[in-house]
Amino acid sequence: MPVPHRTSGNTIHDLTLRLTALAPSCGPVRLIGVDGHAGSGKSTFAARLAASLGGAPVLHLDDVASHDELFAWTGRLLAQVIEPLRRGAPASYTPYDWRARRFGTARELPAAPVLIVEGVGAGRRALRPHLAMLLWMELPHEESWARGRQRDGEEQRDFWAGWVGAERRHFAEDPSRPFADVLVRQSPEGYEVLPGPGKTVGPDHTVTDSEGPSAVC
Repeated sequence: MPVPHRTSGNTIHDLTLRLTALAPSCGPVRLIGVDGHAGSGKSTFAARLAASLGGAPVLHLDDVASHDELFAWTGRLLAQVIEPLRRGAPASYTPYDWRARRFGTARELPAAPVLIVEGVGAGRRALRPHLAMLLWMELPHEESWARGRQRDGEEQRDFWAGWVGAERRHFAEDPSRPFADVLVRQSPEGYEVLPGPGKTVGPDHTVTDSEGPSAVC
C-alpha cells in the first residue's frame, strides 16, 4: 500500500488542489518555486508534486546554472524562460551538461497551467514576482549538504567544497526562506506542509551565515 504524503493532516492531493486554484502568475502559467539547500530533497518532492498535478513540467535550475555561473544565471532564465511564458509562448532553454561542461541542445518548456521551478535559488528576489507560490524544503543546511555529498560521491568532492561557500554567500545576500509561502518537511510517512514565513523577515538572514535552519526546524 503506498505511503501517504502528508500536508499538515491532509494529502499531497490537497496541496495540488490549492496550487491549481491559484491565479496565473507568469502569463497563463502558475509558476511554483521549490527552493531549499542543496541536498534537501527538492528534486524528489518536485517530481512527486508534478505527478500529482497530472504531469506538470519541471524546470531544474541545475540545467540553467553552470560551473562558471553557479548563481549568476538570472538573466538567462528571465530571457529564455520567464519572458516567453509571460507572453503565453513556450519557453526554450539550453540545459547545461555538468560532466561535459557545456550547454546542450535547446529544450522546449510549455506554457502549462502549472509549471514547477526547482533548485537552489528558485525563490530568489528576481523570480519572486513571477511565482504563484514559493515552497521551501525545511532541512538544516548541514544535513542537506551531507546528503548531497553522499548522493554525488567522491567524484564531486571538489565541486562540493566550492559549492558550500557559494550557497552560503547566495542565501546571505538573497535569502528565499523568509518569503516562502509553505515549508515542506520530509518524514518517514511522507511530507508535512506547514505555513511559511511569507513576506515577513525570517531567520535565513542570519542563520544561513551560522549554523542555519536547524535552529528553526
